[in-house]
Amino acid sequence: MLEICGLVKSYGERKVLGGIDIEVAPGEVLGLLGPNGAGKTTTASIVAGLTPADGGTVRISGIDVRERPRQARRKLGLAPQELGVYPTLTARENLIFFGRLMGVGRADLGPRVAAVAESLGVNAFLDIKAEHLSGGQQRRLHTAMALLHEPEVLWLDEPTVGADVNARRDLLAEVRSLADRGAAVVYATHYLPELEALDARVVILHQGRILAQGSVTELVEKYAKAAVSLEFSDAIPNCLNSFRQIDGAAAGGTRLTIPTGTPGQLLAHLFTVLNGDTERLLSAEVHHPDLENAYTAIMAAAAGPAKTVVTEGTEHVAA
Repeated sequence: MLEICGLVKSYGERKVLGGIDIEVAPGEVLGLLGPNGAGKTTTASIVAGLTPADGGTVRISGIDVRERPRQARRKLGLAPQELGVYPTLTARENLIFFGRLMGVGRADLGPRVAAVAESLGVNAFLDIKAEHLSGGQQRRLHTAMALLHEPEVLWLDEPTVGADVNARRDLLAEVRSLADRGAAVVYATHYLPELEALDARVVILHQGRILAQGSVTELVEKYAKAAVSLEFSDAIPNCLNSFRQIDGAAAGGTRLTIPTGTPGQLLAHLFTVLNGDTERLLSAEVHHPDLENAYTAIMAAAAGPAKTVVTEGTEHVAA
């Protein structure tokens, strides 16, 4: 289990973390979202015992990171965004070196190297020096190193950057498998569909504070809306002007997008208002709500109320 309680960190006058609380239970995947500068990397560094917090506590499997950092780190698998492979060592040598560093016993080391290499597709380049591997291959090796000692808490930061489709699929399957076997997993990413695939609980950070948290389903139901978009060959017909005033609607150039909880009814109503004047209509689309919609809405609310901008007779909503 990972327990983060009241975590505070400042650099000079700049507060990076404002007292956040996060708990990740065994068997759970927690997706950590937020823009650059939200505090995700600082939190990871404090959890790993690399950066001291100004206040609050972090416990890994019940061990206080500040009081017993070495013991806590043995329970943690950390794969930060910056690659940590040794370029002049082969993939196998990197795994062996890191395994010994993390205290994997001699009898267990060979089987563990074989297991993580198989699960993350590292087998194909085990005996190639890391400096000759592609970026995606180095990323797979980097993640495998974090899994080698079978950590009880796993923290992955952008683990699929540069990964191809197969590597991404393998990693997601392994993360889900680790959680199913009892690991507590923190998965920081900008690829929101990955959190949907992992059925993760999501925490959204912004400027060092938690804006929202919950399951993907809970966040989508609370914050996201479906939308209907109409694309025209030229200007949006005047008969649709009233729809521009709907909260959250966006009209720019030849495209009108309207958020709605009942997309089917809205689409039918739009066609009624058009009254057969559809010669200039190029497309009509329904966008179903998803985590990306919810995240966008949450971040927009954090940025403050939207304002309507008028340029050359066309209104659009800008943050």
